Amino acid sequence: MDANAKRLTVNAVTFGRVPFVVLFMALAVTHAYHPSAWWLAVAATVSLAVASLTDLFDGKLARKWNVVSKFGAMADPLMDKVFYLVVFPTLLWLLGRQPGEAVHALVMLVFTVLYILRDQWVTFLRSVGSIFNADCGANWLGKFRTAASFPAACVMYLYAALHPVFLPQPLIFLIEALLIVINLWSIAVYTRQYMPYLKKAVKE
Repeated sequence: MDANAKRLTVNAVTFGRVPFVVLFMALAVTHAYHPSAWWLAVAATVSLAVASLTDLFDGKLARKWNVVSKFGAMADPLMDKVFYLVVFPTLLWLLGRQPGEAVHALVMLVFTVLYILRDQWVTFLRSVGSIFNADCGANWLGKFRTAASFPAACVMYLYAALHPVFLPQPLIFLIEALLIVINLWSIAVYTRQYMPYLKKAVKE
């Protein structure tokens, strides 16, 4: 396989996140209206897991095949945003329509808004940094946030769809609280990292 084919394969894996998260949403919503069809929840979980794995394998393949590119570095965080924008609102909808989950749905609303705001803020910071030729790659905390968010989303969906006994509500609240803390921490770290460029941009 030549370098161009390898690059196309890596990009296909990266953009493959989109159809799998859309499939997850379709299956999750369908299962919500047909809860007796447990296989729909299983299929939705598998789709979500595959979408999560694309984030792991695209980077590994790019490094293994030595086809790391600026395009890939830009596409990967965009696909992460698509994941968050589809999956977390779906989870919010699922919780909001269930009796006894009103408070949880409110937590999920805060959770989802925080994720979206954090990503928009970091995108803005990177745009400002790019004006001054800053290194706009993801830092370790951003990578950790992504790595933690994908499996957490799978667990949160299993809870919302099936309420298995091994996933009690307090455990889900703990997972969501930890992710909220990581998001706030990430906002603080990125803001501090790009603050010199923000100050320069404001003065110009």
